[in-house]
Amino acid sequence: MNTEQMVDIFVIGGGINGAGIARDAAGRGLSVILCEKDDLAEGTSSRSGKLVHGGLRYLEYYEFRLVREALIEREVLLNSASHIIWPMRFVLPHSKQDRPAWLVRLGLFLYDHLGGRKKLPGTRTLDLHRDPEGAPIKDTYPLGFEYSDCWVDDARLVILNALDAAQRGAQVLTRTSCVSARRDRGSWLVTTRNEVTGEQQQVRAKVLVNAAGPWVRHVIDDVAGARSNRNIRLVKGSHIIVPKFWQGQQAYLFQNHDKRVIFINPYEGDKALIGTTDIPYEGRVEEVTADESEIEYLLAAVNRYFKEQLRREDVIETFSGVRPLFDDGQGNPSAVTRDYVFDLDETEGAALLNVFGGKITTFRKLSEHALQRIAKLFPSMGPDWTRSATLPGGDIPDADYVQFLDSLRQKYAWLPRSLLDHYGRLYGTITGQIIGQVQSLKGLGQYFGANLYEAEVRYLVENEWAQTAEDILSRRTKEGLRLNDEEKAKLEAWLFDHYPLKAEVSLSAVS
Repeated sequence: MNTEQMVDIFVIGGGINGAGIARDAAGRGLSVILCEKDDLAEGTSSRSGKLVHGGLRYLEYYEFRLVREALIEREVLLNSASHIIWPMRFVLPHSKQDRPAWLVRLGLFLYDHLGGRKKLPGTRTLDLHRDPEGAPIKDTYPLGFEYSDCWVDDARLVILNALDAAQRGAQVLTRTSCVSARRDRGSWLVTTRNEVTGEQQQVRAKVLVNAAGPWVRHVIDDVAGARSNRNIRLVKGSHIIVPKFWQGQQAYLFQNHDKRVIFINPYEGDKALIGTTDIPYEGRVEEVTADESEIEYLLAAVNRYFKEQLRREDVIETFSGVRPLFDDGQGNPSAVTRDYVFDLDETEGAALLNVFGGKITTFRKLSEHALQRIAKLFPSMGPDWTRSATLPGGDIPDADYVQFLDSLRQKYAWLPRSLLDHYGRLYGTITGQIIGQVQSLKGLGQYFGANLYEAEVRYLVENEWAQTAEDILSRRTKEGLRLNDEEKAKLEAWLFDHYPLKAEVSLSAVS
């Protein structure tokens, strides 16, 4: 591609919003480049609570439009990728010391009815002394409620959006920084640098989309040299992972003394994911970690309600993410809106669309709204299309994952159940691409441990932009929670031998 060739849209940021916008635009027939300085989903989008939910607590801040949109999107996304998104029931023990029961009931009634719920079951009241869901809860909490939301593999949601974008013609450039973008003759002249090779490239774009998340102001101020009166609040959310300590597939939601809610969710079969905190953050986004005070806060919140008391040594792993929330002037981080806002700057005929805020559940709607904002610049582009579309691997009949998994078990009867579940959940109908014509475990190639074989690693490197062991173990899969240090080192050595780090050069180098 020479420096004068123009694409319609250049998207900065390979998180959920950037990948969603790139996918939506490519599906409308626009030419698109997506640029991400690290790996896809390496920042905020892989460090969430991993829920597709309406945001029950947002009702308390009168965010009715956001909650309604999120509740509608919950079932849209469930239909689009039932292999990585599935229903989950949440048990909410009631504490008389916090919100009154009538207020909780009212909130759950609204939650059941605001979004036109169709698939998910509604709320029910629990006697925690008698119902099995109350077995792990302290006897001081006799009353509880159970409601529905959905689980999501957040990093894979990003990957699948990028994969769909690429299949529809978009170029996806990972480990590629946007060094500068300047307005020139009614378009953007964008310079990128591959962080692996150091090579710089240029391309022209009619529209620049800034979906850089926590770095959105950096792109505005330092990369594009543009202006915007809007800002973001950086809020740190930390999670801890511990061994699962209750029976059943239900999750729990607790009201803490400070009015925050804490989720305790089943995670990767035999573990639990607990979070999150909400703390203003001012450090380097790349260096965010969970403080000891946050870990103790989460442990104390769990121990307030559960009979089994967690200790610091129970914590297997922690992770933190920085949420780039639109700054609406609220002092309390928990009260800051989770809604999204666009800022369209059309100076000199070269449009810059800045994206502020947003949440995983509403990414598809955000992406659709983003394309609607710039539709006047592309009068021949296609209509809205993503609402009824599936993501790669998600074309499962009737979005019935259980029946789909049964069909996989019949087709690949030789595969161990745990490995087939692993493939089905991560790849859905793409599973066949990984297994190919293989008819034995030996045919899957080198075994690295847990559920990880060479065939899957090759697929991820060659099709999903994975380059390092961390890309594979933390974001494409969660096998890093199961492999020991020796097994991880074996994977790293194999990758070095078979796929030395090198970037795909898809743009012409700057002369």
